[in-house]
Amino acid sequence: MGIATVTAFHAIIVAAGSGSRAGGDIPKQYRDYQGQPLLRHSVRNLLSHPLIGQIIVVIGAGQDAMAQQALPQDDRIKTVLGGDSRMASVANGLQALSALEIAADTKVLVHDAARPGLSHDVIDRLLLALDEQPGAVPVLPMVDSMTNNAGELLGEAVDRNDFVRVQTPQAFHFHVLQAAHQHWQTKSGDAPTDDARMVQDCGYKVAAVAGDEKLAKITFAEDFDGGLTLMNHQSENLRAPIRIGNGFDVHRFEPGDHIWLCGVQIPHKQSLKGHSDADVGLHALTDALLGALALGDIGDHFPDTDPQWAGSSSDRFLEHAANLVEEKGYRIGNVDITLICEAPKVKPHREAMRERVAAILSLDADLVSIKATTTEALGFTGRREGIAAQASATLIQHSTR
Repeated sequence: MGIATVTAFHAIIVAAGSGSRAGGDIPKQYRDYQGQPLLRHSVRNLLSHPLIGQIIVVIGAGQDAMAQQALPQDDRIKTVLGGDSRMASVANGLQALSALEIAADTKVLVHDAARPGLSHDVIDRLLLALDEQPGAVPVLPMVDSMTNNAGELLGEAVDRNDFVRVQTPQAFHFHVLQAAHQHWQTKSGDAPTDDARMVQDCGYKVAAVAGDEKLAKITFAEDFDGGLTLMNHQSENLRAPIRIGNGFDVHRFEPGDHIWLCGVQIPHKQSLKGHSDADVGLHALTDALLGALALGDIGDHFPDTDPQWAGSSSDRFLEHAANLVEEKGYRIGNVDITLICEAPKVKPHREAMRERVAAILSLDADLVSIKATTTEALGFTGRREGIAAQASATLIQHSTR
């Protein structure tokens, strides 16, 4: 398919509910699902999309600590307090976007935290549809026979071809969604259950694009216990249960007063030269994760010809690769980085590096190995002309946990 003709989009994730039907001691969006809080799946899938801008996560009262623990560390994420209804929560998210003074035709996706299986394909279909219509939603055909609800007795048959299942995210031009919410705030009676109906009620057209069975909503306790996990990952069961990737990177020195290594800033009499922050350790590890997935290398995803990555923190590159790992149905088993240099000394900073890499990847630090070696004064690293790094990573399929 084609590539969306936008430079960025923003997203609102509605995560303010109590999730009472799912049971448990905490709201379902913070419960563990396939090794992570349910909310984190949608956030990481959005963060890994190359066109994402700001993500507004709407949370409930008293959920700040749970949200902080569930969400990745990324300056593109902002939490706001929700309202007493879904409409009010989305309106609060829109207000947060308004503060960014974004353009009226900016594209905005509204997603439910309870739908973790969000793919880039669905996002791209929605963004492309917005080039033609003010709104778009993903839908799936009805596959079961349908009847009218008649209580304990079977009702009259209904033609299933007349119906589709509507999913999220739902996508709109910012000014369209904002106008719809302002319109409904002045009306009496119950508001529609989703934003698409609110937008339609204001006279706008909403396109329907192909949805995804993996976008099924987590609703009941059995969904956490494996009911939807099995359905969502049937195809992945045919994939390799363990995958291994390797990465290598090198950067030369240039004048400066510090370097970045494995996410830690280290004072030094020189800096490393690169289009981004030239963190050679994180670059090698990013390539290791991408290599394990057979998804190319860091240059394919973040080309040095693109000015938006100039001076960028390499944390973003590594988190992008980690998001792709989750999207493909794997989790990171462990990572191992070797830094090759004469200077600076790595050992005094090693534990800080391990903690930082672990935080970026949402891993325990004991799954992160960082070590250093020299080349005994041989080669360009031995001549102190630069630093090299190599990295390895193992990925484990979720269903084998």
